[in-house]
Amino acid sequence: MKLYYAPGACSLAPHIVAIEAKLPVELVKVSTKTHQTADGGDYYALNPKGSVPLLELDNGERLSEGPVIVQYLSDKAGRTDLMPAAGTLARYRVMEWQNYITSELHKTFSPLFNPAFDASAKSLLSDLLKKKFAWVSSQLEGKAFLTGDVFTGADAYLFTVTRWSKAVNVDLGNLAPLQTFMTRVTALPSVKAALQAEGIGG
Repeated sequence: MKLYYAPGACSLAPHIVAIEAKLPVELVKVSTKTHQTADGGDYYALNPKGSVPLLELDNGERLSEGPVIVQYLSDKAGRTDLMPAAGTLARYRVMEWQNYITSELHKTFSPLFNPAFDASAKSLLSDLLKKKFAWVSSQLEGKAFLTGDVFTGADAYLFTVTRWSKAVNVDLGNLAPLQTFMTRVTALPSVKAALQAEGIGG
């Protein structure tokens, strides 16, 4: 399988899950600015959406959308710790978090990376993100991970988007449970390996 990624982008979450699940994937680096692959290929020809991640399966079919790729990889590896079994409430809890992260956190970050976006609007979005993260942090109180004591695909996603806060000057340092979570996830061997492979350190 091939995983098309950009260093530190949302593609980091399925990258972490692939390593955690011990599924070999060939990494293909994509520039989110030029929309070219590392060898100069046109990424739009592979994924008309132009965004990462994209997973190319052994049969040539492709899957896009990070949370869906995480579900696919977890199911393929039979890792019900990363993504609980279909039909169980535990799976819906992880999916519930995946949906919240993608719609409420991930997409709120997106305009903050756009240099053309109005500064006052960015300030409002930053404040909104802080409120959302404060709620997330409250949900981590007394828990190792989002749904309890087990690391899931949703934790990989939360870790990935939380890392973006420094790049856009959203200060989350006062959220102790969230910071403890970030330290715990950073220490996982699969996460260390993914960060190293993408050349972005801890």
